[in-house]
Amino acid sequence: MIRVLHRWPGLLAFALLVVLSLSGAALSVFPVAERITAPQAESGLTVATLVDRIHATYPGVEQIRRAPSGRITAYWFDQGTPGAAVIDPATGQGVVSADPNQLHRWLTNLHRSLFLGDGGRIAMALAAAAMLILALSGAALVARRVGGWKHWFAPLRGPLAGRLHVEIARIAVIGLTLSSVTALWMTASTFDLLPDDGATPAFPTEVSGEMGVALGQLALLVETPVTDLRELSFPYPDDATDVFTLKTDQGTGYLDQGTGALLTWADLGGWDRLSETIYMLHTGQGAATLGLVLGLMALGVPALAATGVLTWLAGRRGRPRIWGNQSAVRAETVLLVGSEGGSTWGFAATLHAALTQAGQSVHVASMSAFAPHRYTGAKRIIVLAATYGDGGAPASAKGFLDRLPAADSAPAAPLAVLGFGDRSFPAYCGFAKSVAAAAEAKGWPEFLPLDTINRQSPQDFARWGRALGQAMGIELELSHQPVHPVTQALTLISRRDYGAEVQAPTAILRFALPRSTLWQRLTGASFARFDAGDLINILPEGSTVPRSYSLASSRRDGFIEIVVKKHPGGLASTQLTALKPGQTVTAFLRRNPGFKPGRGRAPLILIGAGTGIGPLAGFVRGNARRRPIHLFFGMRRPDSDFLYDQEMPAWQDEGRLTRLVTAVSRGNRPEYVQDALRGDKAQAAQLIHNGARVMVCGGRGMATGVADALTEILAPSGLTPAVLKAEGRYVEDVY
Repeated sequence: MIRVLHRWPGLLAFALLVVLSLSGAALSVFPVAERITAPQAESGLTVATLVDRIHATYPGVEQIRRAPSGRITAYWFDQGTPGAAVIDPATGQGVVSADPNQLHRWLTNLHRSLFLGDGGRIAMALAAAAMLILALSGAALVARRVGGWKHWFAPLRGPLAGRLHVEIARIAVIGLTLSSVTALWMTASTFDLLPDDGATPAFPTEVSGEMGVALGQLALLVETPVTDLRELSFPYPDDATDVFTLKTDQGTGYLDQGTGALLTWADLGGWDRLSETIYMLHTGQGAATLGLVLGLMALGVPALAATGVLTWLAGRRGRPRIWGNQSAVRAETVLLVGSEGGSTWGFAATLHAALTQAGQSVHVASMSAFAPHRYTGAKRIIVLAATYGDGGAPASAKGFLDRLPAADSAPAAPLAVLGFGDRSFPAYCGFAKSVAAAAEAKGWPEFLPLDTINRQSPQDFARWGRALGQAMGIELELSHQPVHPVTQALTLISRRDYGAEVQAPTAILRFALPRSTLWQRLTGASFARFDAGDLINILPEGSTVPRSYSLASSRRDGFIEIVVKKHPGGLASTQLTALKPGQTVTAFLRRNPGFKPGRGRAPLILIGAGTGIGPLAGFVRGNARRRPIHLFFGMRRPDSDFLYDQEMPAWQDEGRLTRLVTAVSRGNRPEYVQDALRGDKAQAAQLIHNGARVMVCGGRGMATGVADALTEILAPSGLTPAVLKAEGRYVEDVY
């Protein structure tokens, strides 16, 4: 509901919002310029002194005004000819014409009414209301995406357009909310929809009938500093019944033009003060810096509009359409989806279609939209949960594990959790397991035991579907066809072969970088943006199941590079290691933000063996800032599988690689990478105590050995790999 509330006002009011924001941003410059250019009154100057100076220069002065910026303007008649000027309060003389700025007037009319009078004012008020809805709903969506308000500035992941949209929104949302609320208030004031405080006093019925009081002798003017002045109007010439009208920050009063006595006075009411504060906040008059800040935030609206549309279109492309989705209140079955790349939504669509065909009413929503109070008609709740990184919540499940324990009670409808993952990763279906554990702790009844789907297997999904149908008492056959992201053909441009001597054929394969359009860069599609450590998914001929490889290059390197070892019976590795330059493979990209060196200057300890050197070599190659990197690399024999043997010396000479430690498992003194780490334990421990980040890539057995070695090395200090993982200083890419 919040997403719909956010989307449609933005799409429908797109043009008006852009006009409103751009004109508002332009207008925000004028108060600053006025503040800078206007002569300011010296400290302690009184209105009486100012009036004396102006009257001496312009004897026919009729009115003096002071703007919130401090600019003082005088209006007079000279032998029947009107005049006006901006006044230098130090001399009382005009310094520049007071004629209105035509550009400012034009922008103001555009901003307020589109030059259409009251109809235009109403249209712009509706645009302000749309902006308020967008700001509030957008704030709720940002909080949902990052996992709660306390994580408002948490790092983002995903396509560039989506990340830009959220980055701009979480800075601009306060300003846009303030601007839209104050705009609606001012519109209501324009149409007299707000109460009147009655701050203007009644005109005096009795005056002295005298004229010609010395201006410098008016007691109230002597007591009033210029900084409090808003307006002083002089009596009409030769009219003994008229009076001086003085308006200040405190209120309004009438002064006798013969005696100078204060005849009546009315303090500025609370309602008027509130209205003036709102006017100041909206226009920047009296708060030029704040106005400029709000104007800069308003410039975010066109960018938010553009990135929002791009994100919406990309979402429609990458997420399947679910037809006939019932409301949460009326549905018998509620499907909650936790997905990172979008593939789990495809399984949800298949399940929704099958259940609907079986006569069930089904509601599908993201796990981040979890709202147990709405599931009043539900007979069962099914969670389809992928895992992000090392057991983390995927993008559409942010905040679920915070809201479930915080709920008053678990939903009455029983729960079934189905996890999606890849058994080659250590945290296989880790998030789904966390959901099941949290549900059990909350006392949520179980509909089906936790089950898992390995590598998007349609067969596993069909098996689970039959168990679900049996539990529901219906026939349920789930025939799912995985829909992969848009693939591209990659052309091999070079290869280097290793490992033949040890019967472990391995190759460094380099592919040409496909061209990408601006649209692809913004939406994160294809190979428009990638870093070393991201995953390239190869679709081998004769299979619909992709095989993932860690990238040894980033886009700025100008090529796509992977390290592949041929596995007996491995379809993808066999095809890749047989590939010749000029031939192509079909592939798509997956982000892997959980395996990145991160920013900063803290040292890196990179540990890998065999093909695990791939992403680590990419990190070293990309180390243009000469961050200290200590690489531990395990191989069988230096003369057969010393991967990147040609590049390593050059990287050391360039300062990209600080130190290389190798371990040879088939030499005279067999040694594995974990043994090399133990042999260097003093320096490794010192580096870690100094804040080093440890990154491990390779086989599961090697990773276990490394973890054991680090446990021994760090034991005297009380640190453990688990502690380092919790701090984000120990990450693995294990297969």
